[in-house]
Amino acid sequence: MATDMRLCSDAIRQVARPIRGRSGDYDALLQAVGDRRFVLLGEASHGTHEFYRERARISRRLIEEKQFDAIAVEADWPDALRVDRYLRATSRDRYAEQALEGFERFPTWMWRNRDVVDFIEWLHRYNGALARDRHRVGFYGLDLYSLFTSIDQVLRFLQRFDPVAAARARQRYSCFDHCDRDSQRYAFETTFGSAGSCEEAVVAQLRELHERVSATRSLSGQEAFYAEQNARVVKNAEAYYRTMYRGDVSSWNLRDGHMADMLDALALHLQRRNAGGLRCSAAADAAQKYCSQSEVDQEGGKPPKIIVWEHNSHIGDARATEMGRRGEWTLGQLARERHGAENVLLVGFSTHSGSVTAASEWGGAHQRKLLNPSLPQSYEAVFHETGLGNFLLPLHDDNPAAQLLREQRLTRAVGVIYRPDSERQSHYFYSTLPQQFDLMLHFDKSRAVEPLDAAEHWAGGEAPETFPVGI
Repeated sequence: MATDMRLCSDAIRQVARPIRGRSGDYDALLQAVGDRRFVLLGEASHGTHEFYRERARISRRLIEEKQFDAIAVEADWPDALRVDRYLRATSRDRYAEQALEGFERFPTWMWRNRDVVDFIEWLHRYNGALARDRHRVGFYGLDLYSLFTSIDQVLRFLQRFDPVAAARARQRYSCFDHCDRDSQRYAFETTFGSAGSCEEAVVAQLRELHERVSATRSLSGQEAFYAEQNARVVKNAEAYYRTMYRGDVSSWNLRDGHMADMLDALALHLQRRNAGGLRCSAAADAAQKYCSQSEVDQEGGKPPKIIVWEHNSHIGDARATEMGRRGEWTLGQLARERHGAENVLLVGFSTHSGSVTAASEWGGAHQRKLLNPSLPQSYEAVFHETGLGNFLLPLHDDNPAAQLLREQRLTRAVGVIYRPDSERQSHYFYSTLPQQFDLMLHFDKSRAVEPLDAAEHWAGGEAPETFPVGI
């Protein structure tokens, strides 16, 4: 295997493009984008400065040079919507840090960090300089954890436009009252039989709202779309929490399926906006989709281009990993299947060593943790062996490096929790990288992202870990 690593490293050196912080670093990436409508930018952790910084650099070029319409992120819809309103100058927030205050749920540092602030401020200036007839670049959340916040948003919208419909919605959503706005409690009680499911109520509410929006021209605007997306979040969050304790792939697939549905609904909405407002059939199944692609294609409208920021484990194609063999699917896989691989670019990120912002347990305090060097024979170790530092690696079929990298290897995934003492079990899985991603960006030594509310314990970091412990 040592010879094999040298062969791989030699081949990578022949085709890799160095990343040096220069304007042309991502010329090859933009060339690979071509006319693709979806560019999914990953991260190997939720707490690495270089991943956030470089996604922002790439996104700026995609917006300026390729006219991308929106950023969709691994975040809750209501929280991201507050940022979107700031970007459109339709909120009371005066600067990016204020607009990001909606991200109160653990892990706060995932979006409330210095790199995100810098990007949001740039995007605010960019939107502000556009001509009046140009559509502003939006910022949207795809995730489903905002069960009760989304309920509040649906009720607030209906109270403004139809108090009678709001009363019906309030009655339906009262099914959750016994949970005291605790989604984990709902998950536990529905799983172990102490409470009934709210499935019928949330599906009925989404269907009614969809039919009302479809049939009433005065409710066909942006705010109605926002409300319908919140109702979709409620429906899918209810299903997600109901499956949390089953111990199978159901909850993972529900979450990534939800994010794929939200992305599709956003794309359809932006295409309707570009066409001046299309009318979709009210016969569509509101519990499952927004409206059909064929309806949008028939009516016209410029197809939107959307950038997605999510973890590698979501934007990579699950069929190339052990996740897929367990029956799990991912947003990246679903995007390829629904829109065609020729319309989707999947970009993975990796690092060998450095530091990372993460917690030691769910809901725990964030820390600046030392990141163990990558495991021997992993993809990250192969990349480190090249000695190139930071680089972009194309993974297309005619690439000799990609051919050598088709041997399945371990790859690292750090989420919001990092457990260096159980590195192999907690943070590695097997993958065939050239099938999982179209491009890889490697940053050999990375550093922790800086939270906006970085406390003294974060700045101090943690004591060095003994490596390799727990292998």
